[in-house]
Amino acid sequence: MKDRLRELASRTQAEEDVAVPVDRDGFMESFFRRVEEVRGLIDKISYQVEEVRKIHSMILSAPNPDDRTKDELNRLTNDIKGNANVVRAKLKCNPHVCRNMVFLPHPQHTVLSRKFVEVMTQYNETQVSFRERSKGRIQRQLEITGRVTTNEELEDMLESGNPSIFTSDIISDSQITRQALNEIESRHQDIIRLESSIRELHTMFMDMAMLVETQGDMVNNIEKNVSNAAEYICRAKEETKKAVRYQKKSRRRYIIVAFALLILLAVIALIVGLSVGLTKPPVTALHSHDLHSMSKTPSFSHSLILLTR
Repeated sequence: MKDRLRELASRTQAEEDVAVPVDRDGFMESFFRRVEEVRGLIDKISYQVEEVRKIHSMILSAPNPDDRTKDELNRLTNDIKGNANVVRAKLKCNPHVCRNMVFLPHPQHTVLSRKFVEVMTQYNETQVSFRERSKGRIQRQLEITGRVTTNEELEDMLESGNPSIFTSDIISDSQITRQALNEIESRHQDIIRLESSIRELHTMFMDMAMLVETQGDMVNNIEKNVSNAAEYICRAKEETKKAVRYQKKSRRRYIIVAFALLILLAVIALIVGLSVGLTKPPVTALHSHDLHSMSKTPSFSHSLILLTR
């Protein structure tokens, strides 16, 4: 069976339109509660995938794994499938809830969708790896029994679901041959169960692909706007630095110009004062001792007598 989840992982991921009712506060509280619930389920799936990987290693290292190990693997597989279906349902918009509501894209939905697809892709890769390693074990066991098969022939056997087409003519007269046949049958049953799980995942992820692919342009626009905003912030920082430097230079220039104007005004005032002082005619003042000496002369006394008459 072809691995289609890699195609999904390479597609542009996007956010879904989330319905916002009139009661915005109540809706947002419910929305973020659902976000936390979905995030918790995705984290749980991631942990379960790691447990499945460990059990796969245990099964591959044992010629005939016990039933308890296989039962634990089946339980984990069913739990992952159930949790994945719950996450998918919560990431999709319920028509009964979305009716008569305004849609608003929310980045949290994008984050959860991408994380969910990433975790489930890891789970699919784990299953595909287990299938290939199990197929290699079957091929080696067939070689032990003396039957050499090509990869195409082995795939035909696995697709048919009937391993007897290769083992029917093998004579199991030795202990080694019987053990090899038992392991071939056990590995084949593991692969059959694995194929069923992969088909279920494929169906579920085709639905998820339609959900996330239709919103690709929206995410591209969001990423473009974020990038443009970051570039604008960088340019704004540079312009702010330039403005601060220019303001400091302008303040310094203003002080220099003001100081120069004060010096110029002082020089002009000094020049005007000097020019006025040089052009004014001199005035001779008669002091008291000069008048006393002049009064002693006869002509001056006679003139004063005539003036008094």
